[in-house]
Amino acid sequence: MRIKNRVLRLLIASVLVMVALPIVGTAKAAEPVANNLSNEQVKNIVQRSYQYVALYNVINKGALDTESPTSTDGFNKMNVATALYDHNVKVIARPNNDSLYISAMLDLRKEPLILDMPAFDSKYVSLMAVAYDHYVNVPLTTRKGDFRKPGKALFYSARTEGYNGEAVEGIDRVFEMSGDFVIAVFRVMPHANQPEKFNKIVGQMKAVKLLTLSEFKGGTAKSINDVSFPEFGKTDADVFGDNFLEVMQFVFNHTTFDPANEMDQGVLEAFKPLGIEPGKVYDAAKAMKIDKKQFRNMAQQVQKENLALLTQPEKFVSLAPRILQSKGKTDLEAMVVVSVIGPIGLPLEEATYPNVATTDGSAMNAQNDYVIRMTKEEMPPATAFWSMTLYDSKNGFFIPNDHKKYSVGENSGMKINADGGIDVYVAAKQPEGVPAENWLPINRQDENLDIILRIYVPDLEKLKSWSAPKAEMMKKK
Repeated sequence: MRIKNRVLRLLIASVLVMVALPIVGTAKAAEPVANNLSNEQVKNIVQRSYQYVALYNVINKGALDTESPTSTDGFNKMNVATALYDHNVKVIARPNNDSLYISAMLDLRKEPLILDMPAFDSKYVSLMAVAYDHYVNVPLTTRKGDFRKPGKALFYSARTEGYNGEAVEGIDRVFEMSGDFVIAVFRVMPHANQPEKFNKIVGQMKAVKLLTLSEFKGGTAKSINDVSFPEFGKTDADVFGDNFLEVMQFVFNHTTFDPANEMDQGVLEAFKPLGIEPGKVYDAAKAMKIDKKQFRNMAQQVQKENLALLTQPEKFVSLAPRILQSKGKTDLEAMVVVSVIGPIGLPLEEATYPNVATTDGSAMNAQNDYVIRMTKEEMPPATAFWSMTLYDSKNGFFIPNDHKKYSVGENSGMKINADGGIDVYVAAKQPEGVPAENWLPINRQDENLDIILRIYVPDLEKLKSWSAPKAEMMKKK
């Protein structure tokens, strides 16, 4: 009998490579525990899941964070922002301060959702749609001639009940999404320096409608109150440290994975030994136990490593064509970088996001003042418009200030020099002789800073030879 028990133990040990099932006396087997995951294994899991954690936080905060001024207060609802964002917006790292937004939070499980859109008079409008997997889709954009006339777009997923992508009378475009929970975002260039045009564009934004297919056909929307969401985190590291496996099980159950896509299969392979697979039900009492502190620390390490890339402009030149792309057009390195630095942006064809480094390569810090100079020839090669936005490095939020000035650009304000260039100042006090439009206020403290340029519809040919400007530290008087 003792020999049989010994053989049984050996068999269990050989099969469960990643899992230990300790037996105490004749008591019931204890909960499964991830057995001594190395830092290398944990890093692989964190990197492959960062895109999902980041977007889970973005989407669920956008829909359910009652303290956020940008929240839609639920799914299948919209938030129409008719003013540029300020420092109270913290739903996402490195938010935008140069466009107006319409954010629609879609739950596609029960039926398709329809966006009914007017024509827009803005020189730049785009509609971006992203699910938990963070593969970016831009189904409509002025770059392709869209938004010149009214239109209706329908969204569904592989799990949408009772709908398989068939044509619907009155619907212009149909888009299948890779997940059930989606954030659909309109970016609208508001022409804020033209009050009459600005007011007209705001009116057009307010005319956008979000309807379920049932409502579109004159009926009543189906109930979506049968879902229980895991808690989102204040930060991504909070999810990794608090309820990581629960969130990932939920994400897996509401995501379409491509069997031919390496990134999709890589994340499934990484989680299978942890008991997380599509279609399973998360049970806290039976779930695998992981070292939450180890995962939180690794998430913070991955974040730190990728934020450090902001000081390497040449790295972003190589990453630019790969970040914020649809499935099959990106890779893990690009996805981790953009998920850490600032998720759900636009792909290179629509926008690019070069960082402004310092002339000496050191981190920009609020203990110092800086100036960023561009001649006419050095101005960003934007065919739509551009902006330059200041953030704190740690959280990626706007720097709070009484002037509510966070960026320089056509919408937030800027003054071009006589020669067609511009000098932008980052300083605790407005420098003498510097227009307020060209001043980015900081708070004098030991706080690292980031400046990101946004170049909308860049001239891709000119972009090849263009270099982002650098910030020069000003001498202290």
